[in-house]
Amino acid sequence: MSPDWLQDLEGSLPPGTCRAPAPGELDEPRGRWRGRAGIVAAPRSTDEVAAVVRFAAARGIAVVPRGGGTGLVGGQTLPEGAPILLSLDRMARIRGVYPVENVVIAEAGAILSDLQAAAAARDRLFPLSWAAEGSVRLGGALATNAGGLNVIRYGTAREVCLGIEAVLPSGAVMRGLKRLRKDNTGYDIRNLLIGSEGTLGVITAASMRLFPRPARQGTALFAVPGPEAGLDVLARAQEMGGVSGFELISGQGLRFLSETGARVRQPFAEPPDWSVLIDLGLGAEDDPDARLERLFSEASGAGLALDGVIARSGEQRRGLWAVRESIPEANRAIGAIVSNDISLPQSRIPDFLDACGRRLREVAADLRINCFGHLGDGNLHYNLFPPRGGDRSDYGHLADRLRDIVDAEVMGRDGSFSAEHGIGRLKVAELERYGDPARLDAMRAIKAALDPEGIMNPGAVLRG
Repeated sequence: MSPDWLQDLEGSLPPGTCRAPAPGELDEPRGRWRGRAGIVAAPRSTDEVAAVVRFAAARGIAVVPRGGGTGLVGGQTLPEGAPILLSLDRMARIRGVYPVENVVIAEAGAILSDLQAAAAARDRLFPLSWAAEGSVRLGGALATNAGGLNVIRYGTAREVCLGIEAVLPSGAVMRGLKRLRKDNTGYDIRNLLIGSEGTLGVITAASMRLFPRPARQGTALFAVPGPEAGLDVLARAQEMGGVSGFELISGQGLRFLSETGARVRQPFAEPPDWSVLIDLGLGAEDDPDARLERLFSEASGAGLALDGVIARSGEQRRGLWAVRESIPEANRAIGAIVSNDISLPQSRIPDFLDACGRRLREVAADLRINCFGHLGDGNLHYNLFPPRGGDRSDYGHLADRLRDIVDAEVMGRDGSFSAEHGIGRLKVAELERYGDPARLDAMRAIKAALDPEGIMNPGAVLRG
């Protein structure tokens, strides 16, 4: 970015749009990368985003879109060069809520918790939810097709999205904020942009589905003999109906909470090896506590549940969820050797856990494995840690080998090495190794057609 170019960019935008990076704005949350930026552009409107992209396209300058910065695969950082970091944090307006249609339209910088509150104010539910929802922004959630805690009932970000407004790499604006459930008018560019991680354009706003709010909610934590029993409990719960979330928690995760001094109340005196967290959303005429009691009675009678805690109040419900949502923080405090965001056909999960654990411990017998995540949709976070008192740096020379073992066991069972975090820069080599060749060729052709100058988030998803 030459001084003349910088002056041209600043002159084409309202005062204060361009600035230097803020502290931490260029950092990846896990510390893998520190990005670079020639300038940060923080527009307030779609037209201003288009002006930035047109400027970059005319001069061949890279553009890296940034939402809440919570991504875990480095998609929001560019370690080399001096790109324009395009921050969407000032485009946070909720443009409209349509409760009769069950639709909300919001800009890319809208924070998920604000969308949830706006929906609740109109007696509706915005279903996307995960631990970082107080900082995650809508555009980033769509750009990575994030999942979260409620996928089992409501689907991923892609399945909740009806329409997209976006700036394409040429600077042209695609105005697709329709509120329609049916619109068969050619190629679905909306779904092309969702999950593209800023490599095909910049999402500036979206129309998203809302849902009726469950009148009554219930939450329980059951200790189970193992993941296979957990899947059996899931099947029984789904037969009863109303399952909004179903999480698998390992005893290692609960022990990490104690080890790191997490301020949560442990539900069991001794952490069970495995437990499942069940969340129900029901109508006004249904009793969630009675349904969970019946589920526990049937599960325990069949040897599928060893112990259980049923929340009897909103505070107790929040406390059980706090246990689950505190596990990633404990993981970060301890420091993982390798972190894996995987998905598997649910019936293959027990076999994967047995086989993969054995192979990993043949390489490093003292590994601690913390497996937790969204059993209801087959997405697990499978993370490897040093023994207590050890340091992950002592295992750095084994990290690639350990990751290869996990990938091989996942892909050999028709799974995915990236369930909901995306590819970013971290997993480009894995995509090249395991991706279907025809699909990769099609992706490269689409990238070349829409972004011939290669300015949009270069090096993310596809190698530059």
